[in-house]
Amino acid sequence: MSTFLRWFRGERLKNTGSLARDLLAGERTFLAWTRTGLGFIALGVALEKVEALAILSPTLLRLENSNTKLAAGTLVGTGSLIVLHGTSRYFGMLKDLQEGCYRPNRIGVMGLAMVSVGVAFAGTLLVLENDAVRGEQKRREEGER
Repeated sequence: MSTFLRWFRGERLKNTGSLARDLLAGERTFLAWTRTGLGFIALGVALEKVEALAILSPTLLRLENSNTKLAAGTLVGTGSLIVLHGTSRYFGMLKDLQEGCYRPNRIGVMGLAMVSVGVAFAGTLLVLENDAVRGEQKRREEGER
């Protein structure tokens, strides 16, 4: 058990130069990635709950043939990938700093930006499609009267 605890705690490093400051900055960055991923996951779970509420009370929310399950799954999956990327990035950065190197995180930042824009664009399309379907249904109902 003692070996496991030593591995879990990590090794002690001499605070030469700015090592402690760099490690703390890496921890803050890891927490920011985790917070962002958890935000995506929470949004996906909330979207799924709205879908469940719409099923319970169809008159409250009219979401016929909606893609909310797909959107919720995409958000939860994306959030999970963001948390995994942040964890991988943290441990990679820790190893690089111990070797006296640093590698910028271009891929993660660009990937998150593209995913965020994609989710926003897809969400906008879903809202516009749902509004168009509602408008068409309203016109049909008025035409039947």
